[in-house]
Amino acid sequence: MAEPLCPYFRRCGGCLYQHLDYQDQLQKKAEELRRATGSQNIEIYSGEPYFYRTRMDFIFHSNGLGLRERHRWWRIVDVEQCVIANSSINQLVREVRDYFQNVDAFDVRLKRGTFRFAVMRTPPGDSAISFVLNKVSSNLPLSLEQIADFSKKTSAQNIIVTFVPPNRDVSVSDDFQVIKGEPYLKEELLGLKFLYPVQGFFQNNHQMTESLHRYCRSILEKYAGRRTSLLDLYAGVGTFGLLNADLFREVFLFENYEPAIEAAKKNITSFGLKNVSPILEDAKNIHKLTLPSPLIVVADPPRTGLHPRVLKYLNNIRPKAILYISCNVERLRHDLQALPIYRLKRAALFDFFPQTPHLEAVVELKLK
Repeated sequence: MAEPLCPYFRRCGGCLYQHLDYQDQLQKKAEELRRATGSQNIEIYSGEPYFYRTRMDFIFHSNGLGLRERHRWWRIVDVEQCVIANSSINQLVREVRDYFQNVDAFDVRLKRGTFRFAVMRTPPGDSAISFVLNKVSSNLPLSLEQIADFSKKTSAQNIIVTFVPPNRDVSVSDDFQVIKGEPYLKEELLGLKFLYPVQGFFQNNHQMTESLHRYCRSILEKYAGRRTSLLDLYAGVGTFGLLNADLFREVFLFENYEPAIEAAKKNITSFGLKNVSPILEDAKNIHKLTLPSPLIVVADPPRTGLHPRVLKYLNNIRPKAILYISCNVERLRHDLQALPIYRLKRAALFDFFPQTPHLEAVVELKLK
């Protein structure tokens, strides 16, 4: 057992493992991955157990910022510091709390009020806050004036305002405006500086992200060749494809979020790559894609796992190998069973989310 570092432990809905010694947390997650994959040899990679997150979605309440209360999602635990957020995020928390006092906070049950979330992202060397507001609030003009004034005082390099309807509990939207800086962040991975949308997906543990990419590259190097192509499936801004483009003849980025594909195009140009093709398309339409052979696939799907049509497609085209990155071991278990023509070669646990039950897994699958 361990002494929880956080004063909000058991009240806040996150960080449910703080009472466990960190090595026990890792073993617990490794056993979960072992059951999902059947592999008895789980490689374990870990980093800093606290102050690691580069993204946090804080919720406004009338007296400050906080996180959802455990078992009572409509109530907010006031938070002055989060022990899994990095120091830059905690600095922004202080700035927002000091400036925005007695704000018109959104009531999630009554569906009224203005200020909903402050989404903070602080990769090394960059930072952003997205203020998420109720788009139908009558107080929007005054709220925008406040945010514009705050943007002159804050250390955050980029400030955007995101508008969401009152009946949706989301913190991202295509309806936004830039108050300061730009709607992109920059983050360096293995020597390449990636551009990605402030509201788009990017891993929120920088140290472990680099560790994962080094690991994946060491596997992809085994399959590299002048005739071999790579499909980066659920590509986002193309981190897997672009970091390994030098290993393959052609690289295809397959992604359904248009801002991510636009950022990927900027990254391709910035890196001077000539063998990468970004494709804006939903995964369910992957059957439209005709790819060369031999082919290697990197798949990094959302928590819902691989779309059934993707599983069917992979079984049909029979890539030589699949590198599957999963944030949901139950879906991973399901998807491995749906790919019977592949055998598991390696399984690795990357602890992106210490103090929580969540984990990231990487499995190497080779055609039987």
